Amino acid sequence: MKRTTEFVLGLIGGIIGFGAAFFALFFGAVDEAVSGSSEVSSLGWAAFLFSILSIVGAVVVKFKAKIGGILMLISGIGGLFSISLFYVLPALLLVIGGLMGVLRKEKQHSLEG
Repeated sequence: MKRTTEFVLGLIGGIIGFGAAFFALFFGAVDEAVSGSSEVSSLGWAAFLFSILSIVGAVVVKFKAKIGGILMLISGIGGLFSISLFYVLPALLLVIGGLMGVLRKEKQHSLEG
């Protein structure tokens, strides 16, 4: 099976996740300048790592569907917990793609002549 849908959802989720992590880092830097807290900035870097993991999962899902799906699920949920509101759209895409990778069955080909 080609798993193109899971690949595209993971790739788009990862790319949008990079943008969300960038915005979280930007707003974290503004917050750090105002209040002196650096918590949001470190969570923004975690979101970058989850975005990288999601793109790796999108590539892996083409060859090992369950492993790639699990990687996308981890990155979607982890990104959502790290920068919450900024990561909602990537998390939705990654969780849907990850569940499809984990739960979708391979079609059985019959050998009838």
